[in-house]
Amino acid sequence: MVHTAFITHNDCVKHDMGEFHPESPARLGAINDRLIAGGLMPYLQHVEASPALRQHLERVHSATHVENLFAAAPKRGIVHLDPDTAMNPYTLSAALGAVGAAVLGVDLVMQGKAQNAFCGVRPPGHHAERDRPMGFCFFNTIAAAAAHAIERYGLERVAILDFDVHHGNGTENIFKNEPRVLFCSTFQHPFYPYQGADTVSDHIINIPLRAGTDGSGFREAISTRCIPAFDAFAPQLILISAGFDAHREDPLAHLRLVEADYAWVTQQMMALAQRHCGGALVSTLEGGYNTDALGRSVTEHLRVLAEI
Repeated sequence: MVHTAFITHNDCVKHDMGEFHPESPARLGAINDRLIAGGLMPYLQHVEASPALRQHLERVHSATHVENLFAAAPKRGIVHLDPDTAMNPYTLSAALGAVGAAVLGVDLVMQGKAQNAFCGVRPPGHHAERDRPMGFCFFNTIAAAAAHAIERYGLERVAILDFDVHHGNGTENIFKNEPRVLFCSTFQHPFYPYQGADTVSDHIINIPLRAGTDGSGFREAISTRCIPAFDAFAPQLILISAGFDAHREDPLAHLRLVEADYAWVTQQMMALAQRHCGGALVSTLEGGYNTDALGRSVTEHLRVLAEI
């Protein structure tokens, strides 16, 4: 069995929302450069994903949402869906590739072909709601992965941790009435998308953090709120929306995490996966906009996943 699959799609580097947009192709280049410099590449099984199918998308999005995005895809230039979210001629194929990577990650892990997987893809997905793209996101990658695990493998308990600095509003929106999915999101509050702090639910655990919260506050939140809930839920698969924009060097937010905090939370999720689901875990990239900090943080995340 391969220990850690590193799943990508070629078009993910072609999606471009403009020269000064923070969600840029350079993000993936920075990750690859740091993995090479850190000597991790030989320890990862590199896999190219196939694009997601309509069925993967329509498990978590309305048919109208899917059709609207296909129709909006430009043949040239850039088309804005909102002030922050835009499509170029490669955006649709990149978004389909990102979802396809997450679905493939679930397949590899559930079929015993990999212990765990990381999807180095963009655009991110966790802000995309059932009927709305927003926040740099078009299709909800992690939600599609969870729905695929439930539909294809009959799982009854899938747990998602979202440690992006922004609340995973899209994932909450999609699974708010789905108790087979336990969703835990840590996020800066008040902050974009200005949702989640008041949610009351047995299977959605939102953990708002004040601006300036450092690793000790983040670790306390995970230890006291997330880990006990995951243990009680006993997931058959763990998924991670891995956003690295809570890093203290990130220009878009105001939390103060460092690489060691991302290594620590990855260790906690791996321990939970070992306790409950034979180590089955799939992580997919969300935010992170200081490219140097992103590369360092993802490298530590993968170092733990691959047990190097």
